[in-house]
Formats: sequence, structure tokens, C-alpha cells
Amino acid sequence: MIKKLFFILFPILIYAQDNADLYPPDSLTIAYHTKWTKNHYKERIAAFKEDPLKFGDIVFIGNSITEGGKNWSEKFNLPNVRNRGISGDVTDGVLKRLGEIIYFKPKAVFLLIGINDLFNLYYQKQIPSAKYVGENILKIAHIIKQKSPSTLVYVQTLLPTDKDFMQNNIDQVNALVKAQHDDDIFQLIDLNKAFSDEQGFLKKELSEDGTHLNKKGYELWITTEKDILKALPVTLKDPRLNPIKAIALDQTQPEDSSFSLNQSWRLSYFFEPFPLCFVRY
Repeated sequence: MIKKLFFILFPILIYAQDNADLYPPDSLTIAYHTKWTKNHYKERIAAFKEDPLKFGDIVFIGNSITEGGKNWSEKFNLPNVRNRGISGDVTDGVLKRLGEIIYFKPKAVFLLIGINDLFNLYYQKQIPSAKYVGENILKIAHIIKQKSPSTLVYVQTLLPTDKDFMQNNIDQVNALVKAQHDDDIFQLIDLNKAFSDEQGFLKKELSEDGTHLNKKGYELWITTEKDILKALPVTLKDPRLNPIKAIALDQTQPEDSSFSLNQSWRLSYFFEPFPLCFVRY
């Protein structure tokens, strides 16, 4: 006689493997990080673990310029705008911490990363090239969109600095990103244009050190993007959740046979990722 075992899948959201696999391990070392950044990176990752993202968040991810924005929700007067900036971080560092983004599938991600790569390229000469940086930025955008299709990705062009030795490489990175811009993958926000003076340098009134932003700098950033954030679609449901599904596993066996997980069951239909409830009749 044919007996059927049904798995009823309930749309209950659970953390993946105790949340640990969503973040880089403490043992991870990013080759292009300075000694200070190696420690700060671990500290920030630990803080992210303690206060993980939630579905429907808006996430700003980047380096010290993003981290320095502190409470982005307060700045935009919107709920759930999260700060995922890490001072000193480089594109390779961001690539290693996309697990949280991919799992929680935020409403939108705003990416600004690469200026520390270019400082490394000039001073330490470890980063291969400006092209390498631009390609990493594109890689980040593609990975997020591929693994979290519901997330809107916004790539922000690198901000200018007041240092002439940085200008050419910044322009190269921004030109590469603009040339590879694909609306199906990411939207482009040209922050560089908004922050540049007539010579292409960072406007003096927006920074105290020629790289990091002061209060006026953050105010300009907010003014440039506030309409974009306010126009984001309302999130109705978590795309990881789906209607209740059932799995039918057929097995030919005597009617009085007892159920055993060691028996060979034929999978009729499979759907995940939800906890399972066994129903046998």
C-alpha cells in the first residue's frame, strides 16, 4: 500500500546557523587593511552581530565616510536606515562581509567604497590598480543583486579629495563604474559631481581634512539623496517567506510498518527554507 508523509512548511523566519555564518570570522585578514583597520574591522563586525540587519532596512555600506554619518535614520528622518560603514575599509573588505546583506535582503543598499584602496595604491602600492578597485565595486553590486534580487542597489561615485595625486585615480574608478552602469543591476548616484569644485577637488567648506566630511558635507549628502530614499517602494513582505507549502514523500511498504527516517522516501515536491512539521496519514 502507498503511504504518504507530508511535510508542512510554515513561513517562520529563523536565523541561519545561529547567525554566525553571516559575518566574516575573527580569523579573517584583509591584505590591504592597515594594522589599525584590521582591529577596527573586527570590532565593527562584532557590533553588527549584536545588532543585525532586519528585512526591509535601508543600508549604507562603506568606509569611514559612511561610518562617520553615525545615525543615518536620524539624518534622513526615516526608520531603519542602517550604518554599515567601517573606517579604513577597502573593497576587498566589503566583499567579505556581504553575507549579512544577502541573508536579510534589505530594501536598498547604498554603496560608497574605494577611497582607501586608492590611498593604498599611492602610498603602500599594494592595491594593483584603479581598475582593480572599479571592478571590485562592480563585483559587489553584482553579487548583491544576484543573491538578493529584491534589493535595490545604488552605487555612489567616489567623492573627490583636496589631493591632486588622488584625482586621476578617482576619475578612473568613477569612469569605469559609469561605463559599466546597468540599470538592471544598480542605479548610479554621482556624488562626485555634487561635491566637486570647478577644479574637480572636494569643496573646501565640506571637509576639515580634505577627505572626510564635516557637518556641511553630510548635509549635502542628505540633500542629494533624500528624495531617492523617500521614493523607495513600501516593503510589503519578506521575499524569503512564501505561502505554506507541502512536501509529499511516497513509499511503498506494508500498512503496519513503522515510520523510520532510515527508510528510503521519494521526494515529490520540495520547497525551502522553513522549519518542517511531519504529518502522516
